[in-house]
Amino acid sequence: MIIPKDGDQVEIQSYKHNGALHRVWEETTVLKSHSNILIGGNDHVKVIESDGRTWRTREPAITYFTSNYWFNIISMLRNDGVYYYCNISSPFIVDDEALKYIDYDLDIKVFPDGTYKILDEDEFDVHRKQMNYPEVLQKILYKQLRTLEQWVQQGKGPFNPEFPEKWYERYLTYSK
Repeated sequence: MIIPKDGDQVEIQSYKHNGALHRVWEETTVLKSHSNILIGGNDHVKVIESDGRTWRTREPAITYFTSNYWFNIISMLRNDGVYYYCNISSPFIVDDEALKYIDYDLDIKVFPDGTYKILDEDEFDVHRKQMNYPEVLQKILYKQLRTLEQWVQQGKGPFNPEFPEKWYERYLTYSK
């Protein structure tokens, strides 16, 4: 696996279990990277959907990828507070093309007051049947969903209130 340097720009590519490209974020600035973690920042980045449709994110975001867990976390810094969008996903890899992971549909949206909502369970149910997710994979994904819920409840890692602020300040030093 390639380990990008702080300040490098990386593309983020999300795939589905069957290998189909799901979504691409054109550029994210690497803020911290080593073998099992990558923290990045972006703002108004271009996103390309699998159907070719494009859009831009509306606010600055701090991304947190780890190879130790089956999820990634996006902190979205909005005027009314920090929102989090968390994807249950494979651990990430980085090659000479992009940071890559498999999106497994289940998501958690966390609101500024700390409340959260599990999303897309219906989509997960359809895809697990369509793409024949092995039973062992389904167990891993649900276990990781519970771990992610614990992180949210405990304010761990990216859910620590200081995390998005610290890394956004670092991002601003690269974006000037």
